[in-house]
Amino acid sequence: MKLRAVPRTPAPLGPGGAEVLRLITVQRVPVWLTVHANGRRRYGYWQPLGSGVGLGVCHVALPTDECDALQAAGRIVLGDPVVDPAKTTYPVRPALPAAPPAAGTPRRTRQTSRQALTA
Repeated sequence: MKLRAVPRTPAPLGPGGAEVLRLITVQRVPVWLTVHANGRRRYGYWQPLGSGVGLGVCHVALPTDECDALQAAGRIVLGDPVVDPAKTTYPVRPALPAAPPAAGTPRRTRQTSRQALTA
């Protein structure tokens, strides 16, 4: 019996998860996860209020449930934390896709018990 590799396809995203992943992937602005001392988690980023200089910024919160699901599915990863007494802040970035094996690289196969006995 010949085995073949089956590519791992990530679970499909809902509209909210797809939009959050798009925002994180686009990386026009850095996305952060802040974990407060009381355990509250908040994903968000700072958005400029306008294109002019000095117009300020506002914090935009992302849906925590969607972001936590993306992290659990391995679609986003957390960077090195910045810790202070009231909170810990992690940069959030998209996970790198698994690289396919290089052409010409020998693939390892598992021997069945019958093959091992006759070898």
